[in-house]
Amino acid sequence: MKIAIAGGTGTVGRHIVDVARERGHGVVVLARSAGVDLTTGAGLAPALAGVDAVVDAANVNAIDRKTAERFFTGTSRVLLAAEREAGVRHHVLLSIVGIDRIPYAYYQAKLAQEGVVAAGGVPSTILRATQFHEFAGQMAGRLRVAGLQLAARMRTQPIAAREVAEHLVVLAEGEPRGRARDLAGPREEQLAELIRRLVRAEGRRGPVLPVSLPMRGMAEMRAGAALPGPDAELARQSFAEWLAER
Repeated sequence: MKIAIAGGTGTVGRHIVDVARERGHGVVVLARSAGVDLTTGAGLAPALAGVDAVVDAANVNAIDRKTAERFFTGTSRVLLAAEREAGVRHHVLLSIVGIDRIPYAYYQAKLAQEGVVAAGGVPSTILRATQFHEFAGQMAGRLRVAGLQLAARMRTQPIAAREVAEHLVVLAEGEPRGRARDLAGPREEQLAELIRRLVRAEGRRGPVLPVSLPMRGMAEMRAGAALPGPDAELARQSFAEWLAER
């Protein structure tokens, strides 16, 4: 089959491209670097010619709700309209575990995107996954101040981006199912400890100070609202195994 990947150059998207090719599918990357602008639709119609399924893993680096929601809902509407015209049979969206329980602006934007996809007129599957192993590094970068490494307190169950990609491709191969079972890493971890282990693995020896961030939604994350429920499907690779591979 022919699969198009929105955000096919990103953290998960590049793995989706690899997995789809390994499984013998034709692959189309929907990204600006490939001549496709998801915000305007430029280049989208020819890119979707003959495509059977679209996997949307496109992302934006924005933490305010207005910017994030404009991107997620806007690109989804543009993408779904083009899919309807092209006769795409299946739209698969990557989302995040816990977004309906956490009043965090970025998560609220993803929840709005889910609504657009569910009502978008293309048979769809929505997969919510927990944070990726790379999340610890992203948070560490944001919390490095004047040589001091802060580490956010948060309960998390991180997953390998590669395993998320494998799951998304399998879903794209199958029939649309609405909400798929949530997908999570193999075990619960403390984000502050993951950040400490990451910076030590990178050779940095300064103090790593756990902090409770005062941002909206962080209290819920510290309480475990970003963790999967008991019916979630669990992946294989732990954070320690991922870190050792790096």
